[in-house]
Amino acid sequence: MTELVTPQDIAHRTSAAVDAAVGAGRDLGLTVTDAKVLHDLFSVVVHLAPSPVVVRVPTVLPGYVCLDSQARRQQTELDVTRWLADHGTPVIPPSPLVPLEPVQRDGFSMTFWQFVEERRDKEPDYVANSEITADLHAAMRAYPGRLSFLSAAEPQFIAESLALLEKRPDLIGPADLDRARREWQVLEPLVRSRTAFEKAFPGIDLQPVHGDSPPANIFGGVDGDLYADFELVTAGPRRVGPGRSRARPRIRLQPRRAAQWHTAVERGSAALRERRGDAAGHRLPHARAATAFVGGVFAAGRRPMADDAVRRRQDRMTSARDGQ
Repeated sequence: MTELVTPQDIAHRTSAAVDAAVGAGRDLGLTVTDAKVLHDLFSVVVHLAPSPVVVRVPTVLPGYVCLDSQARRQQTELDVTRWLADHGTPVIPPSPLVPLEPVQRDGFSMTFWQFVEERRDKEPDYVANSEITADLHAAMRAYPGRLSFLSAAEPQFIAESLALLEKRPDLIGPADLDRARREWQVLEPLVRSRTAFEKAFPGIDLQPVHGDSPPANIFGGVDGDLYADFELVTAGPRRVGPGRSRARPRIRLQPRRAAQWHTAVERGSAALRERRGDAAGHRLPHARAATAFVGGVFAAGRRPMADDAVRRRQDRMTSARDGQ
């Protein structure tokens, strides 16, 4: 069974994350007298008031993530967002008041960001957000830094989750689980190896991409929308994820369907946490990122090249299995 997470556990985790953020901020010379929790779900987000600094402390992570691997991803996120901000892309930038690097304290690894006032009188517009996703990827195209290949697909997370689902027939039936395994057997080698991907999809252009459902990670600031949460930034196909650009109207990946999906995932996550009180709902952000990324990469049935390449690989695997 899934490990239970009680309200007391969550409260303790939040308190520990806040204490770590406040202590780290003060160690860096920031004045902190009225720290406020702005968000507490998969990360604890703390405004170090009165300083114009926000600390994001990830608290819900896959078991295989260690502080060092987390810090490497966070450093990449800081580097990418600093570069985007310096080049005029509307992002929530790293705080200029502290060094551009993650900070580790009390078992947490955290990042420091510029405080931006949120517009709270309007619900997220995922259709509009999908429309501007391609603009973000166009801006990211020239980023000169080195990025991991398709790391946002989280292949280890998917493999471990499929194994865990064997013990949870209440969540998924055997037939659906078997289908998921067979399809993942086809896709996994392609997201783990750039060489295998490029062989399967010759001519597909790879570049820096957001990696984590960009339409669901646009912050509504009082002075305008800002791209945010680049924790899973990676190198991948530039058309990953839903969206189209006014400058390039040929990109049409049905943002309205994407909006419906994002809304359903957010509601499902909240429902799981309310009904079960366990870790199932807290695993959902990584599942969302991984499935959205893999789905965006391959988009079978909508992009003939991807569809044909996957089908050819599946046919080869079927032939090899039948010949055993």
